Formats: sequence, structure tokens, C-alpha cells
Amino acid sequence: MPPHLKTVIARHNFRAKHSLGQHFLLDLNLTAKIATVAGDLAGRNVVEVGPGPGGLTRALLDTEAATITAIEIDPRGVAAAEELASFYPPGRLRVIAADALKIDVVSLIPEPRQVVANLPYNVGTPLLIGWLRQIAHFERLTLMFQEEVALRIVAEPDTSAYGRLSVLVQWTCSASLAIRVPPEAFTPPPKVNSAVLRLIPKAEQPSAALFSTMEKVTQFAFGQRRKMLRAALKPLGGEALLRRADLDPTRRAETLTIAEFDRLARLVEAEGEPATQT
Repeated sequence: MPPHLKTVIARHNFRAKHSLGQHFLLDLNLTAKIATVAGDLAGRNVVEVGPGPGGLTRALLDTEAATITAIEIDPRGVAAAEELASFYPPGRLRVIAADALKIDVVSLIPEPRQVVANLPYNVGTPLLIGWLRQIAHFERLTLMFQEEVALRIVAEPDTSAYGRLSVLVQWTCSASLAIRVPPEAFTPPPKVNSAVLRLIPKAEQPSAALFSTMEKVTQFAFGQRRKMLRAALKPLGGEALLRRADLDPTRRAETLTIAEFDRLARLVEAEGEPATQT
């Protein structure tokens, strides 16, 4: 039987490192709930990023998932995960000592694959955007973020939280907030609330080229969100582009729906970017 989490923490000298965005989730009732939110994991190959002492890892191992792959950059977390793996059949828990930002999960983990993770605060957003670029290859993502980030992801148009991340996620996924998590659930407690999101990829996905174009469109649109779109999107064609997309050039980015952003991105991709004027 695996050792108690407190024993693991003491044995591996676990003290959360701010530089790694670490806040350890030790409430086993909560970790079990997160595993449940992920849905039926039977036969799935699950990826967890930043397992730390292994609270969520244990909950995932208690499911009928085919395999769990723990990606951990902290040597203490690697040692703890390898110790935990020794209590399970060979191959059930795979431990990869690496920076998750540099790992191509799709090429490494066979289908059907899911990600279930309490993401380190400092890399949660770049990890998510990287997975969105390949989202057709995932069955589901169940991810914990700072609540502020989670609310931005599920925000609706014409709200202050609505932005680039909202568009990229909602364009490719059905996104819902599943659980709110108070600071006291973590060790050490963060200064903010957290939330678990459930992201289910849509049946139809953009090509890699179109996704790249959408990244560019939203970067310009929200980069100067106080500006009207005709000014914000000037590098991509400005007012002329917006007229062709049947969009009022005086609108601002936060007022556009996902469908309107989709129309803009497809138009930019089809026409190509305007030549730089000198």
C-alpha cells in the first residue's frame, strides 16, 4: 500500500517552490472528485502534469484508466511518482522527468488520451494553448487553473473577462466550469481561488494553419482592446478587412462573437496578410 501523503512530503522534502508555480493538492476527497469530473476513464491513457506529492495521481490510479503518465520537472516530484509507481503493475504509472512545455503529448501517449491536471500556475495558459493546437487528438481536458484564468476561459462576449483565451478555447471546445476550489484545499494555500474546467473538443476542428491565423487575429484584436477594431486590426487589413467580413469597424474586440472571429480568421487565411507598406 502506498505511503501516506504526509510521509511522502516529509521523505522527499516537499516545500512548494514559487518559481515552479507549485501549490499541492492534498485533499483526497477533492482529488477523487476531480477524477470523477473527468468522466469514465476506463481504457483511457491519462496525462497528468506536475503531480507533486501525488494526491491527484492516486485518485487517477483508483480509476479504470489504462495508463497514467505523470510529467514532472521537479526532481522531488519525479522521485515521489516513481515510488508510487512501484506499488502498481508495471506500466500503469509512467513517470517522465521533463518540462511539460517541451513534451509532445500526442506523439508520446496513445489514443484514447485525456489530460487531467492541477496545472502549475505559471505555465497553465501556455500549456493549454499548446494542447489546443492539437485538440482533435484529445478526448477531453480536465484542468485546474486560478479562478481568474478559468473565468476568462468561459467568459461570454461583451464582458470584461472575455478575451483571446476565451475565443481560442470556445472556438475549439465546449468549455464548462465544473468545480470551484478554495485556497485552503492546497498546501501552501494560494492567495486566490482556483477552479476546475472541463474542455471537450468540438467535432469539427480548424486546420493548423487556420488556428495559427486565429492566434494572430486575436492577438491583434485584444492587444489593444480599448481601440476600435479598424485600428487594432490595421496590420491585417483594418477597416477594409472588417467591411469584407461584414463587421462594423468601430466595434471593439470584446463585442465579437466566436462565430464572428471565425469569419475574420477564415477571411484573413483566404486572402493572406496585406503587404507591409513602406
